[in-house]
Amino acid sequence: MGRTMPEILPSGDALGAEVLGVDLSKPLDDETFLAVESAFNEHSVICIRNQDLDPATFVAYASRYGEPQNLYLNNYAMPGHPEILYVSNIQENGKDIGHADAGVVWHSDMSFEKNPPRATALHAREVPVTEDGTILGDTLFASGVKAYESLSDEIKEKLKGKQVVHDVLGRRRQTGSGAQDNDKRKAVPLMRHPAVRTHPYTGQKVLYVSKGECVDMDGMETEDAVSLIDELAMTVISEEFIYRHKWQVGDVLMWDNCAVQHLAIHDYELPMRRMMWRTTVGYTDVYE
Repeated sequence: MGRTMPEILPSGDALGAEVLGVDLSKPLDDETFLAVESAFNEHSVICIRNQDLDPATFVAYASRYGEPQNLYLNNYAMPGHPEILYVSNIQENGKDIGHADAGVVWHSDMSFEKNPPRATALHAREVPVTEDGTILGDTLFASGVKAYESLSDEIKEKLKGKQVVHDVLGRRRQTGSGAQDNDKRKAVPLMRHPAVRTHPYTGQKVLYVSKGECVDMDGMETEDAVSLIDELAMTVISEEFIYRHKWQVGDVLMWDNCAVQHLAIHDYELPMRRMMWRTTVGYTDVYE
């Protein structure tokens, strides 16, 4: 009998797809993985549902996309698995055991690094549910590829050669959240990346500007730079470029940080619990 290849179900939005017929508890053969990776490159966000992975197996799958990156918020790392970050609102002895307010503004993961991650994987272990069974804590994703395609030729020309300053503290100044971790953030230097990057795997142009972590542009007055950043960032998160993911326990969601930004919806609180395992993989070069 021939091998059954995964079925890809596009979300119907500008990005996002579900991958059917894959069991991540077993290593994927090369042909199957290439089909999954192709869907990832095409749709930017892919979900494989109904998985129950142990930490090592989760990391093994994510590592097919690239080398696991170091966590700068290592105080929320899983014991014995330093490459896995707890994203959770659960507390023990009155303290957060995980990164409780992750994703509170639109951003691309670790864009403040010289070589940001290719991909982020999130494995849903617990999701917040209301008494009537409604699942909360959705995540929104926006396509920087579609946003760039929508720009006028005049704006595209204006952005050529523009370098944007990325600051991990940028979004925290807006929200006032995460103060307990700010000493770690202050130790992270500012980083400059082009406003438009070339996707290293697909060759597509990507509008690489987020409101969360972009704070200035070289060669411009800060006030003018922030105004342009806001305009570009709002373009990325236009409704027509967004996919909204509704979580289920067992989801393994992988998104392309070279192509998308995301935002976590914090519409829940304890005693509704949320626990995600997160790992980021693949060091990428950022170039125009």
